[in-house]
Amino acid sequence: MTLRVVVADDQALVRAGFCGIVAATEGFSVVGEAGTGAEAVEVTRRTQPDVVLMDVRMPVMDGIEATSQITGSADTCATRVLILTTFDLDEYVFAALHAGASGFLLKSTEPGQLLTAIRVIADGDALLAPSVTRRLVAEFTRRPPPPRPVPPAARASSTALAAITAREREVLALIATGLSNSEVAERLCISEATAKTHVGHLLTKLNARDRVHLVILAYQAGVVSPEWPATELAVTCLPRIPASPARSQPRTAGRQTGPPR
Repeated sequence: MTLRVVVADDQALVRAGFCGIVAATEGFSVVGEAGTGAEAVEVTRRTQPDVVLMDVRMPVMDGIEATSQITGSADTCATRVLILTTFDLDEYVFAALHAGASGFLLKSTEPGQLLTAIRVIADGDALLAPSVTRRLVAEFTRRPPPPRPVPPAARASSTALAAITAREREVLALIATGLSNSEVAERLCISEATAKTHVGHLLTKLNARDRVHLVILAYQAGVVSPEWPATELAVTCLPRIPASPARSQPRTAGRQTGPPR
């Protein structure tokens, strides 16, 4: 299956670079480009891509509002949004998660890592840059929601949380501390298939868009706390990624200087 991608960035050269990487790779297709947030929304509605690569700061409409409109619309809610930024503590990233983004990567990410990120997002998982995950989620859970509507897919009521089973609550807590399905299975002495089933039930019962929203919900609901010491939060959402045809360890992007993009 070919993954259909829209690239949204106000810098033409940056946009061309991302389009070139995606289009040159087997199994990927660029179905649209956008230089503003408004164009990103329009192109997404028209082309129905699997994933949108979304810049944060764009004219006319920023990437946060564009993400909110894409994930909050019945016509485009199936599309996943991957936020790309040059700054690992970009204030807009917190709002992007509230708006329904399924992932966050630095623009300094290796091409192979970007392509794997698109696959991960399209498969319904969630991805955050490992260098900022713990700070991002911990800070996100301490902040009040921004003055923007929260998409239905990102909401989960306390009633829904109360409806999950004790085992599902255990799985939710382990997901929030960064464990993969196989690690959850090992910790709970269950099969990986059973762990995956529990995750699926959590996504359905809590009306969560993807795994990153399960992590956020777990913190907001007090299932775990930001000081939880077990491990880096959600780093297992980022698989080992080939930087080239040969497999290699993923590079942790360094913090950038200058204004956020």
